[in-house]
Amino acid sequence: MKRFNAAMVESWMRASPRFLPFADAASKELPLGRLLRLSLFQVSVGMAVVLLTGTLNRVMIVELWVPAWLVALMVSLPLVFAPFRALIGFKSDTYRSFLGWRRVPYIWYGSLLQFGGLAIMPFALLVLSGDTRGGSPVWGQFGAALAFLLVGAGMHTTQTAGLALASDLAKDENRPRVVALLYVMLLVGMVFSAIVLGALLDDFSPKRLIQVVQGAAVLTIALNMIALWKQEVRDPKRTAHHLPRPTFSDAWRAFITGGRSKRLLVAVALGAAAFSMQDILLEPYGGEILQLSVGATTTLTALLAGGTLLGLALAARQLSRGQDPHRLAGFGGVIGVFAFSAIIFSAPMDSALLFRVGTTLIGFGGGLFAVGTMTAAMALARNGNSGMAVGAWGAVHATATGVAIALGGVLRDFVGGLAQDGVLGSALMHPAVGYSVVYHLEILLLFAALVAIGPLVRPIGAPQEEPEGKFGMAEIPG
Repeated sequence: MKRFNAAMVESWMRASPRFLPFADAASKELPLGRLLRLSLFQVSVGMAVVLLTGTLNRVMIVELWVPAWLVALMVSLPLVFAPFRALIGFKSDTYRSFLGWRRVPYIWYGSLLQFGGLAIMPFALLVLSGDTRGGSPVWGQFGAALAFLLVGAGMHTTQTAGLALASDLAKDENRPRVVALLYVMLLVGMVFSAIVLGALLDDFSPKRLIQVVQGAAVLTIALNMIALWKQEVRDPKRTAHHLPRPTFSDAWRAFITGGRSKRLLVAVALGAAAFSMQDILLEPYGGEILQLSVGATTTLTALLAGGTLLGLALAARQLSRGQDPHRLAGFGGVIGVFAFSAIIFSAPMDSALLFRVGTTLIGFGGGLFAVGTMTAAMALARNGNSGMAVGAWGAVHATATGVAIALGGVLRDFVGGLAQDGVLGSALMHPAVGYSVVYHLEILLLFAALVAIGPLVRPIGAPQEEPEGKFGMAEIPG
């Protein structure tokens, strides 16, 4: 029996890299168990994202009767800190500490900010809704704004420093698979949090709201402490106070010099906006235009997430085989063009199947684009200063995503209103017109992203060269 058990264990050990997703992301220096433990900070970020943009969004509007415009304003507040991610990454690169840590303090600061915001959030929301005795709703507005700002600042700080730490720990050849695994864990955190939080708040009461949100605050601290435990090696020589510390402007100038970084960030902004502009429009499009039921439109989230997971898995596999990350991001952009074309044609063809295929392809292309561009950004880091590269990518990606989501909703309402009023002509008096304009704009942005990233693509079999500084038409990746 012992011999049989030993043979089974040996067989599973041989099979796991092939059949367990991202098992080959581990290395001798960064074993799979340590890597999975480090990725828990992404789970806590995913939980915060679901709380802010999903669960509490619905609770504030439906159960607490907070005006929708105020809810939208509160939910957008965390984006205020998105442009500062490059500064956060730079600070973690140049942190001076007698203990010898660079990333750990910033992940800890971010965790405390998340905890503080979630701790006061339920009380602020109850005051905001007017469900108090003698309390002014103004204090609720102030408290809710402070809570959302704290959680947003904590999320951006934790994720930037955590990704920089993962980049420090991973070898160059394993870094693409590590990036993909971390994104998978973010999705896992979002999916499980959505299920659990939805179930816990199904029987809503003010007491239950306080228990659930403050429980999430405690869980955030617990997950991030477990993630941090014995991850970053102490190196006091590297963080000594007498070492020169460059200014952020000098570091940013050095990072952006040469044209590659600037061009990559432009491509990231265009691509992130293209893949995000429809975030709040897919389900309404399916319900209003294709007459899908509530249950049918809810499954779109699963299709989008499933497509993203497939994209992350393929990206990790291709990058581990030496695929150029810029080329892979270009593939993602091309797939996105076909995805939005499928969404557009699903209306005149009245095809729910084509709509679902397009939704899945949006996730698939977006996953390829995100991992490809982030891996390319990490490769731009010099002398171990990955915080600046990760922070710059995160700042551009998050800011472009937030602006695109808001712009998508505004364009849909504005153009849709013009179409319904007959301003655009009788041929365009259709409810799908507003949505269609947004989807066509996303295709245009994807082509622009391909133009921006094209010169960065290394020709197959050729050494990588520095591109010219100017922008222009370029070879489409692939």
